[in-house]
Amino acid sequence: MKFTLGEIASIVSGELKGNPEVVITGISGIKEACRGDITFLANPKYSYLMKTTKASALITSRDPVDTDKPVIQTDNPSLAFTKVVELVAPNGVRHPQGIHPTAVIAKSAHVGKNVAIGAYTVIEGNVAIGDDTIIYGGCYIGHHTHIGEHCLIYPHVDIRERSEIGNRVIIHCGAVIGSDGFGFATVKGVREKIPQIGSVLVEDDVEIGANVTIDRARFDKTIIGRGTKIDNLVQIAHNVVIGENCIIVAQAGISGSTTLGKGVILAGQTGVVGHIVIGDGAVIAAQAGVTKSVPPGIKVSGYPAKPHEVSKRVNACVQRLPHMYKRIKELEDKIDQLEERLKEKNG
Repeated sequence: MKFTLGEIASIVSGELKGNPEVVITGISGIKEACRGDITFLANPKYSYLMKTTKASALITSRDPVDTDKPVIQTDNPSLAFTKVVELVAPNGVRHPQGIHPTAVIAKSAHVGKNVAIGAYTVIEGNVAIGDDTIIYGGCYIGHHTHIGEHCLIYPHVDIRERSEIGNRVIIHCGAVIGSDGFGFATVKGVREKIPQIGSVLVEDDVEIGANVTIDRARFDKTIIGRGTKIDNLVQIAHNVVIGENCIIVAQAGISGSTTLGKGVILAGQTGVVGHIVIGDGAVIAAQAGVTKSVPPGIKVSGYPAKPHEVSKRVNACVQRLPHMYKRIKELEDKIDQLEERLKEKNG
């Protein structure tokens, strides 16, 4: 599809600096863009690429820019570019429609209006599915599970019994919601399973990545707060409570009964022990090992995790260890020489 810069600027509510008649035929990243493409710049540290990109136009923030190319300035370049992607290069993928004849749906299940259920999906007894929800093929929805309206559940998702899924939730392929928590008691050297009789609550507007596992609570509920976004391959243990609008990045693991406040960010491969609290707005850097509670609003890193500025100083010292070892060895040799001289002098 083709659009002029003037049309695009109007759609994204941006301020155009340049020729409004320039025609845009494609979209691309700032490095890969060609003539006819529009691209965007959200991070100022990449501003040098504006001088080399072959794009016909850019979407930027409202800060001054150094380029002779047409620019659409917006409050949020990433969000504006997302709108342009939907406009210039629509997805074209059609979700399932209607209920496939191979789907197995219990008579006691309640299916709302305009629900789509794909091939070979199993819907157990007393399940409730809200209006306009789409469930792809190969999914399993356990007994007494409630799924809200306008949800999108991709193939091979398993949602175990008594789980509650809010409205507008997106769950990607292979995710497992409501698997048993990892609970065992040792009796005479044998690991005896502790029943996990709780459930999982996923609130509205949550997105859950591929192959995420969220364990049911031992009692009560494991909770994923409204608006939280979870990347692929994340493990969330039983009785964890995650606040609203958190970001959990790939391969993070959260142990049981830990609470995350609102707006917490866990970067990739973060490990969090159980029974602690991470305060509102805290940021946990990649590969950090969190062994105790974290106050609100601070950034921690390292293992064990500590305030980021402290962690950086510790890491700087660690990087100097080879030099320090060499220096200490030299000093030890000098001390040995001085001691030998003193012995000779003292007879």
